[in-house]
Amino acid sequence: MESKNLKPNTKQDMKHGAPSSTLPIKRRLFTMLMITLGTVIILSGIFMFILTGLFLGRTSNIVRFFGSPLFSSLETYYLVHGNWNGVDTIFTQEAISPISKALPSLEDVLLLDKGGYVLVDHGSIETPLVGTVYQGVRGDVKQVLQVRTQPVGAVVLGKNDYRHTWPIIFGVLRPIGLLSLLPAILVLIIGMLLTRRMVSPLSDVIAAAQSVAAGDLSARVQLRGPDDLRALSDSFNHMADTLEQNDRERREMLADIAHELRTPLTVIRGRLEGVLDGVYNADEAHIAQVLEETYLLERLVDDLRLLTLTESRQLHFDLQPVDLGELAEQAVSLFEAEASEHNITLTLAAESGLPPINADPQRMEQVIGNLLSNAVRYVPDGGRVEVRVANVASAVEFTIADNGPGLSEADLPHIYDRFWRGERSRTRSAGGAGLGLTIARQLVEAQNGSIFARNQPEGGLLVGFRIPAKYD
Repeated sequence: MESKNLKPNTKQDMKHGAPSSTLPIKRRLFTMLMITLGTVIILSGIFMFILTGLFLGRTSNIVRFFGSPLFSSLETYYLVHGNWNGVDTIFTQEAISPISKALPSLEDVLLLDKGGYVLVDHGSIETPLVGTVYQGVRGDVKQVLQVRTQPVGAVVLGKNDYRHTWPIIFGVLRPIGLLSLLPAILVLIIGMLLTRRMVSPLSDVIAAAQSVAAGDLSARVQLRGPDDLRALSDSFNHMADTLEQNDRERREMLADIAHELRTPLTVIRGRLEGVLDGVYNADEAHIAQVLEETYLLERLVDDLRLLTLTESRQLHFDLQPVDLGELAEQAVSLFEAEASEHNITLTLAAESGLPPINADPQRMEQVIGNLLSNAVRYVPDGGRVEVRVANVASAVEFTIADNGPGLSEADLPHIYDRFWRGERSRTRSAGGAGLGLTIARQLVEAQNGSIFARNQPEGGLLVGFRIPAKYD
């Protein structure tokens, strides 16, 4: 069986009317990747935005955040001079926050001494508010200044200073966004590479599955990609092999059934037409020939029905302890007359004390009968057929060995196939319909056994089966 590596081809898919699966999957996965990436970035930005807003929205945090350069300048001045005299001089100096120019400077606050009197009013000492006790306004933010853990004054941030909150938030988020840009690009590139690595093998499987669904059972998938996808592709190829083999066997079986039915029907039709036309007399001899062909048809139909039931596991088995040696002895006695007609030596060697097997006695008789019938039919006149029953490895083994021509190594694996004959030219009278060994295999395997066939070193064919022994 020839395997074909199938690669997705958009033009070919469109030509045969099958939708191309590669591009939609790639497009969907790329879209999902971009949506996921954008969602992560947006949610991260919103989270940082809310976190920064909550941080700056708390009074103590604003004061602490604003006051880093502001408080240190004023506390240092008091530490050096020991008082606030001349503090207004530093309010005229450039004082820019190291975080951003949006942060308040020294000119944006009120400076109070430790008694609560206003010393500097927004960078000026000449306003009416200077020298008075600051009463406070709702919304003002006040932070105590300390030198050696002792309060020396306070700084008041007016409520209008909250205008700086939004620039601070965006000032914080801007570097975070810039730092997130490179990882986002890397994630996008890696995601696209992973998408390509995962999508291409998966699209191959989908395209091959579409081909199989359209009737092309020869479609196969090239093994590539990660281990999981390689396992998926390998499983698909095994499934396609099985489907192709089953389809081929189905076609061959239908052809064989048609051939097997045609021969007896042709004979019946010819005989009956001859009787009607007066060519043959409607006597017992001619009617017996027609009846014999109907018996052949009946056996063929029964065999097909039995084979169908066993293959579909719908055949009922009456399992019970069975002595395989006794069944073999009974079967040999039934074939002794046929063997004698062809001068064939038929012998039986059964070990004593064989353990019973758990099987259906009627079905086991049928298996043994089919194997014996096949052996006696194909052994040349004057040949030898030896039947053995032995206890082997916790099982009871039944074998039939002959000194016939045997089979070629190419034909040996097919001996249990439906309608198989070693010689296709062989007639039904010489070779049967080719279902006996197939039925035997199905019956043995349905009863937890195994069947085999092999050529003997000294010549001839050996067929047999093993059934697990039943121990009490």
